[in-house]
Amino acid sequence: MRPYFTCKTIFAAPLVAALLIASPGLLRAAQAQTTGSVSPAVRAHIEEVLNGLHNGVYVDQVEVSPDGKRIAWTQNLAQGLEILVAPLGDLAKSQVVTAGQTGESCSEGEVSWAPDSKAIAFLSDCAHPRRQADVYISDLNGKPARRLTRLTGFVQAPAFSPDGKEIAFLYVQGSMRPAGALAAQNPRVGVIGEGHEAVQRIAMTQADAPGPAAPTYISPAGLHVYEFDWSADSRSVAYVAANPPGEDHWWTARLYTQELGAAPRMILDPARVAGPLHGLQIAVPRWSPDGKSIAFIGGLMSDQGVTGGDVWMVPAKGGQPRDLTPGWHVTPAWVTWDGNGHLLMDEIAGGSCRLVRLTLHGSLSRGDLSARAGKPVFSFPGTIGDGRMELSLSATANRSLFVFAGTSLNLPMEIYTARPGQQASAAGGGLPGMTQISHFNDGVKRGWGRSVSVTWTDQGFHVQGWLTLPVDYNPAKKYALIVEVHGGPAAAVLGHWGAGGLLSPVAFSALGYFVLQPNPRGSFGQGEAFTEANRKDFGHGDLRDILAGVTAVEAKYPIDPRRVGLTGWSYGGFMSMFATTQTQRFRAAVAGAGISDWLSYYGENSIDQWMIPYFGASVYDDPAVYAKSSAINFIKQEHTPTLVLVGQRDGECPAPQSFEFWHALRDLGVPTELVVYPNQGHGLADPADRHDVMVRAAEWFARYMPAGS
Repeated sequence: MRPYFTCKTIFAAPLVAALLIASPGLLRAAQAQTTGSVSPAVRAHIEEVLNGLHNGVYVDQVEVSPDGKRIAWTQNLAQGLEILVAPLGDLAKSQVVTAGQTGESCSEGEVSWAPDSKAIAFLSDCAHPRRQADVYISDLNGKPARRLTRLTGFVQAPAFSPDGKEIAFLYVQGSMRPAGALAAQNPRVGVIGEGHEAVQRIAMTQADAPGPAAPTYISPAGLHVYEFDWSADSRSVAYVAANPPGEDHWWTARLYTQELGAAPRMILDPARVAGPLHGLQIAVPRWSPDGKSIAFIGGLMSDQGVTGGDVWMVPAKGGQPRDLTPGWHVTPAWVTWDGNGHLLMDEIAGGSCRLVRLTLHGSLSRGDLSARAGKPVFSFPGTIGDGRMELSLSATANRSLFVFAGTSLNLPMEIYTARPGQQASAAGGGLPGMTQISHFNDGVKRGWGRSVSVTWTDQGFHVQGWLTLPVDYNPAKKYALIVEVHGGPAAAVLGHWGAGGLLSPVAFSALGYFVLQPNPRGSFGQGEAFTEANRKDFGHGDLRDILAGVTAVEAKYPIDPRRVGLTGWSYGGFMSMFATTQTQRFRAAVAGAGISDWLSYYGENSIDQWMIPYFGASVYDDPAVYAKSSAINFIKQEHTPTLVLVGQRDGECPAPQSFEFWHALRDLGVPTELVVYPNQGHGLADPADRHDVMVRAAEWFARYMPAGS
């Protein structure tokens, strides 16, 4: 899963406002002058700890060949990614596959196996390093990979047609900016709203093309496509799409089918359908092998790419959709077919990931179709996936074998296999139903405390979270606690190895803090009703869940109740602003890319359509529901020292929201500091800026609530 910063996911003093157009180096110099709150020894310790946490091999993607004999994976290098291919049973015999020369500085990845398992397609920027990726194909015979396309724009998600003749992909011609709100927003200058809209389309190239050529298009220019799937006969595609602008309209996207060379046919519009799917979001369309129906995930989702809801099915020619998992207390995130009578889904259950096989009963046309779940093939207490989509897994053509990478707060990343048809056992990796086949990180030591799953109840809700203990934990000592709230809010903390993300829980643990990462109401993992439980109630019910979790862990662990802090990015940044106006429980806060005023936010962000399903109406039709969750309306109750951080070109959580909160705290005499990172978007792509966020957050907490007793 991409990192859970979404809105819903630097100025250190007034003098920095004049430096917005200055160089990053000049801006950071000004920041350094204003961050004198801790001693040089404390600052040096923080830097030492953070620099020691980036260890181990990271697997970006893993794909098993359709015949199950080989796997391909991509792993991190200092200057990008490299692709390796090996026999499934002996990864030590891997060979590098590249479009350039071995050792050349290229970034390569997004592998797709040919249906006959004899070749792979992938993306590479070797022809134009750091500037332009193209589609290549390798026959895995030791010869150089062949370049198939000549592209001038952003490209992703290549996929062979089932007959192996074509390779389709998503393409934004003329724009190198990824199609979405996480990337830095283009400057808003000139005539606003009437410029060129970057449209992502399905493009295609022939797998046997003799040389680089411009692609042909499948989808029309008037639809922005987010994801697609081939039909089994290779004659059609199904896709989720909306009218441009694409970054704002995913929340109102519709499901289409289209024969190659024909016009698209809209078969499902959630805005018009009756029942529980009305007005919600759809993702992961998967065409049945017989071509008669399309399965997908439908539910309340706050961010494109962070998928969760129920498993639904709709006739391929259009009609009434059918919910196959109604009322289930889990969150399906990804689905694939296993013949025409079965589906396999990857679901979030509490804070774990599970692969489950569904057996279909009844008929979609008669309206009595239902699904029965078998026992989980495996349950993994962390994050899994093959690197393509949220919790997606790579499978052989006959679905007898699944391959994926797995990682948790306690386990470094490795590659695993699972076989749905076999009795679950703890072969290889010690996890029932899974077999560990890689050993990239044998001997890598954890530099932070162990993590445990914790549960509690609040107002009838069963809530789960992850508690990471301080490094070198001693139960005879008293410790400070940092509560880190995830973005979304429709997301879940599953945990992963290392100091990833912007506000790293393992880094706080390595510095001696307890860290609680709750999955309160509004999160994935407890069913659709739980995810929808914070509609029209942002910051209220979910805060009660979080405070109940703090009380629960304080009762079990030696936590000093006078030293409890709060942090988060995106929706977690909003919670860090809002919660401190509702309670005096928190001694210090760090709010990353937060939202202080939902009313003004509606008119400032680039993705206002996500708000309608949550608030029930636009801000112009029901301002009161927006006002009740706006921190600025309760700002006189704010007394918590708060560090505020944001990217200058954040389109999801625009910088003025952070300005507004910082300005209010400054006028009220509450200790505060505002840092704006120049030219950065929602996730801060610059590694130096990401590091700076964690250093500043650690220093802020060290100043106001030191870790140990």
